[in-house]
Amino acid sequence: MGLAILHCRASYGTEAPAVTIEAFLSGGLPVFTIVGMPETAVRESKDRVRSAIISSGYRFPQQRITISLGPAEMRKTGGRFDLAIALGILTARQYLPADATQAVECYGELALSGELRPVPGLLPAVIKAQAAGRAAIVPRENAAEAALSGATIYGATSLLDVVEHLTGRQPLSSEALGGTPAPATPYPDLSDVKGQTQAKRALEIAAAGGHNLLFVGPPGTGKSMLARRLPGLLPDMTVDEALETAAVDSIAGNARTADWLRRPFRAPHHSASAAALVGGGKTLSPGEVSRAHNGVLFLDELPEFNRNVLEVLREPLESGAVSLARAGQHAEYPARVQLVAAMNPCPCGYLGDAQADCRCSGDRIATYRNKVSGPLLDRIDLQVEVPRPPTSVLRYGHDEDEHSGNVVNRVIAARELQLTRTGFCNARLEGAALDAACAADDECWALLENAARRFNLSARAHQRVLRVSRTIADLAAAKKIAPPHVAEALSLRCLDRRS
Repeated sequence: MGLAILHCRASYGTEAPAVTIEAFLSGGLPVFTIVGMPETAVRESKDRVRSAIISSGYRFPQQRITISLGPAEMRKTGGRFDLAIALGILTARQYLPADATQAVECYGELALSGELRPVPGLLPAVIKAQAAGRAAIVPRENAAEAALSGATIYGATSLLDVVEHLTGRQPLSSEALGGTPAPATPYPDLSDVKGQTQAKRALEIAAAGGHNLLFVGPPGTGKSMLARRLPGLLPDMTVDEALETAAVDSIAGNARTADWLRRPFRAPHHSASAAALVGGGKTLSPGEVSRAHNGVLFLDELPEFNRNVLEVLREPLESGAVSLARAGQHAEYPARVQLVAAMNPCPCGYLGDAQADCRCSGDRIATYRNKVSGPLLDRIDLQVEVPRPPTSVLRYGHDEDEHSGNVVNRVIAARELQLTRTGFCNARLEGAALDAACAADDECWALLENAARRFNLSARAHQRVLRVSRTIADLAAAKKIAPPHVAEALSLRCLDRRS
């Protein structure tokens, strides 16, 4: 008889709960049993492990083999446990020292030849392993991704490589730690957009305060160009933020390594389903809003999205997280994003355009706009018109005063004021923090209350105007909100003025 205990972790959203793998060899007829709520892929590991051990030159035990994956009440999925199960059997059979696997966590799917295949969602597990003070042995294809965690990572190509490493006969080399410099590929520059002074100003305010933004204007006026330049105006991600984003990408099976410090920009097509946007499916995978965590989610042609699809964004935009639940499954993903959307003013796109006639009826225009609900619009701080620029503007070169680098410097200065004051962006102000940060005089309140009555602003929209006013004041390095700050914030809610 022999008993071996190894450490591993399951994949539940961005969580990686610990799994204890126990391998027990006993007398009796040769039977290979796996217990502990294994799903199909885990139950099938019996055949992969048996073939991999034999292909690696070891004798497979002709005994009763029991593999326990604890805790028993937690569902185990995927092929990530193959390597640990095989090593448990070899340790129980005394091919490996009993203490050889105590300081490491082992992950990887085994091929019948004994080769290691990559597995998705590994980064959250190795982050937890590093916090527990353990190294990790992973497939070679996962090594660069796993090294972002800062843990000691050993990349292996086969079961035999791992055995040779654990016995000390042929140690594996550890992977270099993550922490690559800023991405070499530059972000699109704001100076590429000609004219559109107010839209550029709104983009700067959105970047400075972390506010959601909606561009409204005819086709071809630069709405998409403006949206794609927002990531380049944001401060660089911290290592912790980059790890959170990389962990979501890892779970989605699209791990980033070379550009993992680059803020994500996700632009799903308007035919996307609700599950594609917020996540779900058979395995509860993350959606676009989580893939854009710490970055920008761009929804072009906003009213063309199914209204039910747009409504599922309301909670993530407010809470910064997505909680998914299915029968027997639960996963939570971060979703702290900046939403940037674009839409035409009417179905044909030319309402209010001085150079083109709009032939849409009032009913068609109302139906088109009603595809975007009031509660969703309330969550968008800035609603900005993007008119057709005069052709004379298009003749000249770039505006030297509006390069992204200049705007970034102002954004970083405003962000530092916010972080010093509250520890987070103005877009997340609420409750007592909102009252303390947005102190204003009677003239400001009179202006805001008059606008609230005139435009029928909701309580949520009222608070968002205050937050935007605070950001405008921060860009001006003003200690208190002044009437011009409130007036500019109100001027950047064009859809409220039309109501």
